[in-house]
Amino acid sequence: MDVGVIGVGMMGRNHARVYAELRAVDRLLVHDVNQAAAEEMGGMHGAVVCGSLEELLREAEAVSVCVPTPYHLPVARMAADAGVHMLIEKPLCATAAQGKYLADLIPPDLVVGVGHIERFNPIVAEIRKIAKQPLYVEMKRHNPASARVAGTSVVEDLMIHDIDIVLHAFFGGQQCVLHSTGTDDLAAVLMRCGPTDVYLSASRKASKKIRMCYIEEEESTIEGDFMTQEVFVYRKPGQYSVENERYVQENIIEQVLVNKVEPLKVELKTFLECAAAGKPFPVTPAQAIRNLEVCEEISRGLRK
Repeated sequence: MDVGVIGVGMMGRNHARVYAELRAVDRLLVHDVNQAAAEEMGGMHGAVVCGSLEELLREAEAVSVCVPTPYHLPVARMAADAGVHMLIEKPLCATAAQGKYLADLIPPDLVVGVGHIERFNPIVAEIRKIAKQPLYVEMKRHNPASARVAGTSVVEDLMIHDIDIVLHAFFGGQQCVLHSTGTDDLAAVLMRCGPTDVYLSASRKASKKIRMCYIEEEESTIEGDFMTQEVFVYRKPGQYSVENERYVQENIIEQVLVNKVEPLKVELKTFLECAAAGKPFPVTPAQAIRNLEVCEEISRGLRK
């Protein structure tokens, strides 16, 4: 399959690298308004450098849209008009309204997915297998400040990953109500999804990078780290002991065997398989629109 990457910024560079490694890719094509950056990518990965977006869309059967978010709508609209399957980096569009407008333009035979990459982190599937009746779920996604991020709040930048996991991987189909607080750089959300309380926090003020999931159930606690791709289950002991007049609890700790992978490689391989078979990508535009609607609801509760 001939595959294109539109935009060779940080994410586009990673897409180009991974596509160059996949056997399903016959030709790799790249385009960027920065011709020098596109030429550099072409040289690194043996890609065909296209001088215009129109040229790339004539040649490619599937594309990754990795341009800045404000340009997602016009670029995706051109790809849809050209009949090219596409994976659009998250978020789908700058607003939920734009996302709905774009979704209405997509022909039914076109495969369009959205790059919520953490859905392809192997710990998500493992935690889904283990967690049966969660009483409490906590998700933390904290970053040091970055000059790369501008023009968007921490909700659309970071928290949207955990919103996607909560809404569509952990509590798919359940109605979630929420209360939010914070600022553009540090936000906290308390949600109730069915009978389960869910707490999300995201920060761009941290000194330590954190990507974690914590779930409490009646008889166990589950901890997952998105970066190390490790999952631990802590089970209650049968009894407590007393040492030096202190109660001591000896938990049973299990480390879950996780097949560690690069989530982006799984995501792009899945996209090409879906495009070749004409079947829906696991992260649909409808789900991505719902993620944006929740982001916008959260952002309305932030202090300006």
